[in-house]
Amino acid sequence: MSSAPSAKSLDPAVQQMIAQAEKQEIKTIWDRYQAMTPQCGFGDTGLCCRHCLQGPCRIDPFGEGPRQGICGATADVMVARGLDRAIAAGTAAHSGHAKHLAHNLKKYAEGKTEAYSIKSPEKLRTVAERLGISLDSRSDREIAADLATAALADFHEKETPVLWATTIINPERAKVLSGLNLVPKGIDHEISEIMHRTLYGVDADPVNLLLGGLRCGVADLAGCAMGTELADILFGIPQPTVSSTNLGTLKSDAVNIALHGHNPVLSEVLVAAAESRQDDARGAGANGINLVGVCCTGNEIMMRHGIPSCTHSVSQEMALVTGAVDAMVVDYQCIMPSVANVAECVGTRVITTMDIAKISGAEHVDFTEEAAGEKASEIIDMAIEQFKRRQGRKLVIPQVTTPVVAGFSVEAIVAALTTINPSDPFLPLVDNIKNGNIRGVCLFAGCNNVKVPQDHNFVEIASKLLKENVLVVATGCGAGALMRHGFMDPAQVKELCGEGLAAVLTAIGEANGLGGPLPPVLHMGSCVDNSRAVSLTVALAQYLGVDTSQLPVVASAAEAVSEKAVSIGTYAVAAGLPTHVGVMLPVLGSELVTTILTDKVRDLTGGYFIVDVDPASSAQKLLAAIDERRHGLGLD
Repeated sequence: MSSAPSAKSLDPAVQQMIAQAEKQEIKTIWDRYQAMTPQCGFGDTGLCCRHCLQGPCRIDPFGEGPRQGICGATADVMVARGLDRAIAAGTAAHSGHAKHLAHNLKKYAEGKTEAYSIKSPEKLRTVAERLGISLDSRSDREIAADLATAALADFHEKETPVLWATTIINPERAKVLSGLNLVPKGIDHEISEIMHRTLYGVDADPVNLLLGGLRCGVADLAGCAMGTELADILFGIPQPTVSSTNLGTLKSDAVNIALHGHNPVLSEVLVAAAESRQDDARGAGANGINLVGVCCTGNEIMMRHGIPSCTHSVSQEMALVTGAVDAMVVDYQCIMPSVANVAECVGTRVITTMDIAKISGAEHVDFTEEAAGEKASEIIDMAIEQFKRRQGRKLVIPQVTTPVVAGFSVEAIVAALTTINPSDPFLPLVDNIKNGNIRGVCLFAGCNNVKVPQDHNFVEIASKLLKENVLVVATGCGAGALMRHGFMDPAQVKELCGEGLAAVLTAIGEANGLGGPLPPVLHMGSCVDNSRAVSLTVALAQYLGVDTSQLPVVASAAEAVSEKAVSIGTYAVAAGLPTHVGVMLPVLGSELVTTILTDKVRDLTGGYFIVDVDPASSAQKLLAAIDERRHGLGLD
């Protein structure tokens, strides 16, 4: 499953579209990256500061130039401040997503929108009960109102800790975090405090700064968990579904609408609207409406509706280069501004929908929950009109698709295990961890990075871990990378997995009436859904009566890009997990910060960062971390 790392992408469909873009003289991310090299070595190591108007300042890592910034900030302080700001930005993104869903739930409870309902009343009541909200003789709408109020209250500083931080972790972990003062007081409060303490002339203690960053990372976990749970309540708990992925999911004779971004508030309504507007598309000469997903919105609609995922992350422009996308509809996060430029070259309409995420050159439809159905219909009208305009135009659609089985929520995993042991679902999983059929568990998360041949690190590391019987789960564009290369196709289990893991996946699949195994890698959803992996880890820890820091569980952001990946990695470390990052973090300019992140923090939380750009040695380090945890539990 490996390929030469000199390629721009391991994906054959993307390779074809890169050549097509070059033929049409369309500049893409790979061209812009090449134009940007060589990149600034000071910024690459975190030794560049622009946090005040006296700068920018830079510190010479070789000791021949300045040793302090103009204000006197040392390399350690400069690097710690920069890292903290990245954590705060990632937390703001995930929690903004969650806040949007909380407001959506509140509007539903108040009867202000007709487009939304409670698709999972069971989860509504489960979450409400966990948060201490009364259920007795109350309607879903009444409970939803209180849950929305509780969610919004978690954003502000208050006397009690953030509920979504303290109630989703195990008691042992809560005690560790509380003892280190790492329990957030409010999600927005922690983001604001990071921005305050990293301001010119405030916190200049690198250790104190990093502790503040860890607490903000725990706030990010709270925001992710909130976003996941509220989405499940409003739109339904994902269950395994059969779908497909890659650029071949586009159809030349259909109205192709690509849904891109992260928040299902928009995409869920568009899915329903598209179904009701199929005849209108046929009336325009199309063979219906074909929805495809891009990035995490693609994950959301795939795992709940089986809608194919077209492409992910660094290759998002390639969907447009085909000429087949009539409308790319975006909400927010991970949308490259360049899509508007590429769309202009090929005749695609890029439609922004959120006030905080407009793009010059794109069209804007102001999406609101109160008028959700009307706005969705307007967007579909725009796509149908564009389909009419592109008739007769030459399209280049790579005939590359891969089967995918997606949608493994924690509830779905537990249900699958229940078919094997109804009275004790976790026992089969634990027994197979003990006997070595499952050596450990690895979560793959994060993005694609143009500095890495697309998907190379994910494919190389996952291939090694699966052969070593490591159970792999994946989210976000990391899941996208693996699904495009067959890692979520049950037919690939024998080829990809070690004998022990293959036996476990086959036994569970057959017990659930699939007539074969589960896929080699379990798809758990979008990037906020990393909280599902944490929830599964917490459930396993509670079953065994240990802390999460003792489990043979690791994480990897093999091609990280976004500041969201930094905040996710931070909360994984706070949860006690060895966490790999496959690109260099901008911290090497400070030996102190690097040592704390990769070593000393382990004494505090049990977790630590593994920063390694070589996928072969990264896999070995992740396996060593798993084996160390197995040894600690007496599972040699």
